[in-house]
Amino acid sequence: MRTPRHTFDANCDKLVFVRTLITDSTDEAAEIIRRGGLVAFPTETVYGLGADVLNEDALRRIFEAKQRPPDNPLIIHISDISQINELAESITDDARKLIEAFFPGPLTVVVKKSERVSNLATAGLDTVGIRMPSFGVAHEFLQKCRTPVAAPSANVSGRPSPTTWQAVREDLEGRIDCILRGDPTEIGLESTVVDCSADEPVVLRRGSITIEMLRAVVPGVREIAAAEELHRSPGTRHKHYAPQAVVIIVETQPEPRSDAAFIGISTKKDGWGHALSCRDIEEYAREVFEFFRECDRRSIATIYCQSVGSAGIGEALMDRLRRAAER
Repeated sequence: MRTPRHTFDANCDKLVFVRTLITDSTDEAAEIIRRGGLVAFPTETVYGLGADVLNEDALRRIFEAKQRPPDNPLIIHISDISQINELAESITDDARKLIEAFFPGPLTVVVKKSERVSNLATAGLDTVGIRMPSFGVAHEFLQKCRTPVAAPSANVSGRPSPTTWQAVREDLEGRIDCILRGDPTEIGLESTVVDCSADEPVVLRRGSITIEMLRAVVPGVREIAAAEELHRSPGTRHKHYAPQAVVIIVETQPEPRSDAAFIGISTKKDGWGHALSCRDIEEYAREVFEFFRECDRRSIATIYCQSVGSAGIGEALMDRLRRAAER
């Protein structure tokens, strides 16, 4: 096992490229975390870029490697419920109910942070987002890290989130110490985020756990209003999920163009430069970010995305499409 090399010089102002290890070994990847390195790893949502949450040098490297704005907080990943006590100053009854119902799984709960959690991880906020992935490889890896792991998506900020290890390599090879290789992600969109730091739980970011599912456990959960501040959650302030191409959302499939791409449900693929016909909304959500990346590989300039209804993961998918279409 080699000691991870720093990806930045002594002044932390110049990127120094390193060899990125690609491994199937959770033991090898976890050892790199414990030594202060950066490891990309698969979860059920998207691939995350992990660092020891108690190591400030490692946290700084996440922001540098991703070119991530410092006002964008990180989500902390745990392998055991007991680790919440290390991260949270207090837990509301509603937070406990949601944790009991949805951990492990694609839910992030925002609570008041403890003094042990660096302001670097929380973007200076007094709250912290905590998640316990259900994906087998992620759980095994996090257990072996023996520390909570801060992990945003493993991509250059603003780009489509990575749902394969190859997509991570495209963005971050030479910038991080290790990629823990795994299967493509099962959901394809980032976790639902619920702020439980105050009296009324608020959904900050939509995901595969819907507000209807949340309200079945905590009836008082509400959607965030458009005028409310969104900086408490990743993926809500800065431009996100965007390919190089222009993204246009349409209700029906337009006339095919050989210089453009189209993705939707049960559509015709003939005549397009690239097209994907998905069986259902779940497949659409799972495939959309990789579809965006494939369009970039093919230098496609325009992507048409079919809109979907709000049922199930549909609202979360439309949220990502709208953000990708922002210019």
